[in-house]
Amino acid sequence: MPVDDKISSRVILEGRDRAGARAMLKAIGFTDEDLARPIVGIANTWIETMPCNYHLRRLAAKIKEGVRAAGGTPMEFNTIAISDGVTMGTEGMKASLISREVVADSIELVGRGHMFDAMVALVGCDKTIPAGAMALLRLNVPGVLLYGGSIAAGSFQGRDVTIQDVYEAVGANAAGKMSDEDFKALENVACPAAGACGGQFTANTMSTVMEFIGLSPMGANGVPAMDPRKDEVAFEVGKLVMDVLKRGVRPRDVLTRKAFENAIMSVAATGGSTNSVLHLLAMAQEAGVPLSVDEFDAISARTPLIADLKPAGKYVAVDVYRAGGIPVIAKKLIEGKPGLLHEDQLTPSGKTLGEEARAAKETPGQDVIRSVANAKKATGGLVILKGNLAPEGCVVKIAGHEPTEHRGPARVFNSEEEAMKAVTSKSLKAGDVVVIRYEGPRGGPGMREMLGVTAAIVGEGLGESIALLTDGRFSGATRGLMVGHVAPEAARGGPIAALKDGDIIKFDVNARRLDVELSDAEIAKRLAEWREPAPRYTTGVFAKYAALVSSASEGAVTRAKF
Repeated sequence: MPVDDKISSRVILEGRDRAGARAMLKAIGFTDEDLARPIVGIANTWIETMPCNYHLRRLAAKIKEGVRAAGGTPMEFNTIAISDGVTMGTEGMKASLISREVVADSIELVGRGHMFDAMVALVGCDKTIPAGAMALLRLNVPGVLLYGGSIAAGSFQGRDVTIQDVYEAVGANAAGKMSDEDFKALENVACPAAGACGGQFTANTMSTVMEFIGLSPMGANGVPAMDPRKDEVAFEVGKLVMDVLKRGVRPRDVLTRKAFENAIMSVAATGGSTNSVLHLLAMAQEAGVPLSVDEFDAISARTPLIADLKPAGKYVAVDVYRAGGIPVIAKKLIEGKPGLLHEDQLTPSGKTLGEEARAAKETPGQDVIRSVANAKKATGGLVILKGNLAPEGCVVKIAGHEPTEHRGPARVFNSEEEAMKAVTSKSLKAGDVVVIRYEGPRGGPGMREMLGVTAAIVGEGLGESIALLTDGRFSGATRGLMVGHVAPEAARGGPIAALKDGDIIKFDVNARRLDVELSDAEIAKRLAEWREPAPRYTTGVFAKYAALVSSASEGAVTRAKF
């Protein structure tokens, strides 16, 4: 619903009847002069439970300085965040995707309650990024989103490492391929300071998306978390939001159908996370832009993979910055494949994406971001499969190293923990298809990421010989033939609920198929005998989420039921 121009800070702060509100704000230091200026909400996702958001207090202070310098009055408020990396592999991981809705709801709630004239969303760990965007779209007040930046790579035995290496080392250590001493040494150096996970995992994928889609200034998100220039960027964002307010540009003016297509291309071109599918579907619903899961495959198929980034490549997000930043990615696509990107889409500066990209300065000799002519792959990595196991679709990321076909017997597990026990006890065999179900949006609830399991499989040396499918999610750090977001999920009676150990499952990436070798009649018979399991939670936020959440094929958003 478009925001009425009359609903702004003036409603709260002007007139005799609003003396009580002014008195309350004067109690904490605001003056009449402060309250006469435009009020800018600073939605800060700082929290002391992870490196990703730990430094955001510092950046929020700089944003506020910028707002004041440009004639506005900032009002900072906080919301929550859940660390995927810290909670991975535990019951706590269920809170991660649920937190996207809570963060979006809480930012929206404060924005509606206090009627800010504009807003800056300051975000870090990956669910806070789409959540901040979703809130800006709901409020539709002039706004800018700033990502806190990537963590620096760690150094272990002469090579760069990230949190991905630690998770894969779990499997290597369990298999006796890494000593306990090396395991501990890697753990101690993999995350050297504040900032979000370093590869093109979900946080840096969504950071890239926000520059391409037009919510973040081009070149701002890619500045690393602890780089001194990040403070300057934050100050400039504070000034910029005042300019966006002056121009009257609102998020829904910018996030058009073309902007979403640009965003999907940025994911495909960088080998980004499959979680981007969920988040962009959710954002599109908030923007009122029709977008289906099938379109990710079509757009990825015409977008070359040009960034050599982890988890499948060798570089990290800090290397992208050193190469010239995210704008260079856009520049390479524009120069190498004219007409691919929609160059006329707006960025927060008021310039178009094309103008910003063409002005990008590439570091001479860099090989992090390739030309289209020298692309890693002619097509992007996001692939949507359908078939009798996933009528609504599922997502796989193909970097080019994975097998494109696999046929094998199902090993069925009804939770991530069951599957992880099988991996670490070495009970899986080459050729198996690991099935992890009841981990979807409703069944989990919360659609946990499976990095612990997938990384352990890779660490044990089975990454090329075992396939995996789940109605849960994958981390952006996951690699191998791993299919997620299988929909409908098991808890909704999707075909994945009918699987039994030994059923033969076939993956055919080129044909875009995921099937079990059972007749339609047999699947229907099994599902007729299936009974929905009792909810894992009956009270609290997890229960509310399970009751309201939609399918992964629709972005796993919560919907009111009237």
